[in-house]
Amino acid sequence: MTRASVPKSRQPNGASSIYLGKDGRWHGRVTVGVKDDGTPDRRHVSRKTRAEVTKVVRELEQQRDKGAVRKVGQSWTVKTWLTHWVENIAAVHVTENTIDGYRVAVYHHLIPGLGAHRLEKLDPEHLEGFYKKMQDNGSAAGTAHQAHRTIRTALNEAVRRQHLTSNPASIAKAPKVEEEEVEPYTVEEVQHLLAEAAKHRNTARWVIALALGLRQGEVLGMQWDDVDFELGVIRVRRGRLRPRYKHGCGDRCGRKPGFCPQKINTRRETKNAKSRAGQRPIGVPDELLQLLRQHREVQARERVRARDLWTEKGYVFTSPIGEPLNPNTDYHKWKELLKAAGVRDARLHDARHTAATVLLILGVSDAVVDSIMGWEPGKSARMRRRYQHLTSRVLKDTAAKVGGLLWGTEQAAGSAAPEVGQSPVPAELVVHVARLGERRVPFLHCEHAEEVVARWSDDWPDHPAEVEAWDRWRWEHQAPGGASALYDRMPERAVVFHARALFLPGGERIATGLPEQWSMPAWDFETDRYTDRASAWRTARRPGTGQEVEAQVRGMDKTAVEVAFAEACAQAVDRARNPGKYGDTDEW
Repeated sequence: MTRASVPKSRQPNGASSIYLGKDGRWHGRVTVGVKDDGTPDRRHVSRKTRAEVTKVVRELEQQRDKGAVRKVGQSWTVKTWLTHWVENIAAVHVTENTIDGYRVAVYHHLIPGLGAHRLEKLDPEHLEGFYKKMQDNGSAAGTAHQAHRTIRTALNEAVRRQHLTSNPASIAKAPKVEEEEVEPYTVEEVQHLLAEAAKHRNTARWVIALALGLRQGEVLGMQWDDVDFELGVIRVRRGRLRPRYKHGCGDRCGRKPGFCPQKINTRRETKNAKSRAGQRPIGVPDELLQLLRQHREVQARERVRARDLWTEKGYVFTSPIGEPLNPNTDYHKWKELLKAAGVRDARLHDARHTAATVLLILGVSDAVVDSIMGWEPGKSARMRRRYQHLTSRVLKDTAAKVGGLLWGTEQAAGSAAPEVGQSPVPAELVVHVARLGERRVPFLHCEHAEEVVARWSDDWPDHPAEVEAWDRWRWEHQAPGGASALYDRMPERAVVFHARALFLPGGERIATGLPEQWSMPAWDFETDRYTDRASAWRTARRPGTGQEVEAQVRGMDKTAVEVAFAEACAQAVDRARNPGKYGDTDEW
């Protein structure tokens, strides 16, 4: 039998093959696994010479044996993968605030800068060059770092789904972010802030931030069910979300959605705390509990005055008509408070740093600090380093203790820290209090209090009004409604115009027995009545079986209120006839 007549042995199933094709090129086929339909996944390569194709086949076999062969399927670019990941994967599994951050990084930075790259061709050097370009163009290091974290998370998911064999973002050097040292407010500065806060509506909101260190969302999302007056405890359970709006006018107003007169909120108001550490009880000082009781009484009076404008949702801190406070508005109120109190500017979150530092000054144990601040055990040491700052008072107290131990000396009398309860307001002997019905307003000058009482009596003859003389210490410690700071000027007084209408589900207007339009005088300390806007209007669907729609307007300019009332009634009719258009039902 000749050599040519010997039958050729067949390659076993699944083995790689190399052969010369009819096109004159060498071809190789390597089985790397099984496709989704159960058939073998054989990859094809082609080169000019046998040596070249053999090398590629061996490399592919090594990748197969390591489990590093990219999954067959769609050929992804960075743009198509990031878009798919952020909209179809991340959006389903993360919170609203997190997905907002992801979308900013993806659509504003990553896709414009890296979107054209093939996903499997993206290198660490591409990312590092992109981060540098971002910073050269004016982006902060923190913004570049956020883009890095976002693409690292997105590419980790691509690796997990075998669209990539490795994550270049895990190799690339992230932008360096210098953490700014926060200077917490001193005890004296906190006292000035609290004295100024007593002049404003929702005083307890700022006391909670400075004394307990709750986050902004935790304070604004707090409801009365979370406050246990008998035990003296606040239970943190949820956080307020930033609203996101869409046009209710069909994008005809030409404004951004948030400024549309008929804007519609597309986001839920609150979310539950995401961790067990975040859902926590906090002990409340007696002084703050008393302030919360007084705040509840003030809110009850606001509810009566607002009448049908009030929307009851159970929040502790609300707008004058019962709606939860907008975080953006709350932030600007904080800035106004700092300016009015004559205290240096700082972030709202710095109040949390201040509260944590006060706990350090008081020597509160780490375990209790972690519970109050809502830090998880595994991260608590790092968070304490970040939030608790060694102030000059802490350093001096520590030095005095060391001196007392080693040399037997005591702290010098001149270095004693001021008492926490010391009032920052000048200590006049007498406070002139204008008692206006159930409200008490303190004045530095008696003539101001008398003039307010006289004019208030003319406006409301059926309500008692008089001037009371209070001892300063008694006012600060026993005053009903809290020891608010003294007015040293004559407060502003204006007339506020109101309008209201009610419509049935079909759009028919109904009589309510109440005046359609009315006006009332208001002082700037009557924040439940006072407004500085020409007009502001809203429509709301009343809860209950009837589901009537209200149109509500108020403002300083009578003509503007009348014009706004016509607009509000038109939207109320449309809302009554088309509830799904405004999110009142699921049908639209």
